[in-house]
Amino acid sequence: MGLGAHGEGIVAERLPQLEHLAGAFTSVVVGRHGDEGYRPTENGPPHPGTSPLTFYDADVLLAFVLVIAAYLIGTFPTAQIVGRRMGVNPTAEGSGNPGASNVYRLGGRRAGVIVGLIDMLKGAVPAGVALLVAGMPEAHAVWVAAVVGHVWPVTRGFRGGKGVATAGGAGLVINPLIGLACAAVFLVLVKVARIAALGSLGIALSYPLIAAVVGRPGYEVAVSAGIAAILVVRHQSNIRRMLKRDENRIDESGPAAA
Repeated sequence: MGLGAHGEGIVAERLPQLEHLAGAFTSVVVGRHGDEGYRPTENGPPHPGTSPLTFYDADVLLAFVLVIAAYLIGTFPTAQIVGRRMGVNPTAEGSGNPGASNVYRLGGRRAGVIVGLIDMLKGAVPAGVALLVAGMPEAHAVWVAAVVGHVWPVTRGFRGGKGVATAGGAGLVINPLIGLACAAVFLVLVKVARIAALGSLGIALSYPLIAAVVGRPGYEVAVSAGIAAILVVRHQSNIRRMLKRDENRIDESGPAAA
């Protein structure tokens, strides 16, 4: 009995430290273990009756809302709306891809540029908001969600575009230097080869490579590599045509390539 009372006294003395440790462990499990980490109250651990998880429930809920919102924004049918105003249907004409390149071929330079810019904003705006209100991990989750929404929109039977502009817009906001480097890769490839799909694949593959070379965290490299995989899968038909030297060039008439 004496040992039990002594043990209870030790536990009571160490309880504040144990609560801090539990909070820190919770932050690791939830994933918010960066500089923000565990946030105790000003005078120590959470007040009696307040679970350490309360802080992290709000973070998880915020991340969930950001991801869902990014997906829905990604589903916005930019190419169809702009194409309709130009009297064309990018899902039924040209390559059938609702993207900037196809609209450019069908409706002209101005229409293609408008679609490209808006599709970039579909990735850039959600990623920027996530950076402002949450952090870098959430911004990467939002990046994936926006691209998935563009590529596989639930509102159109999961038949969307190829995701290059949306992925590029978010990538540029998340890491401007890497984004600008990828944009330079795109411009050089398109200038030399006159093939939009080749430039798009250059963006997709160069981003994770540059991120790894400059020493970005592993999860950032992994997320960008996952997005690159999505873009490569969506460009399978372009890759086959390029291997056959049958891919349409930007200065040629005919169906769009990307």
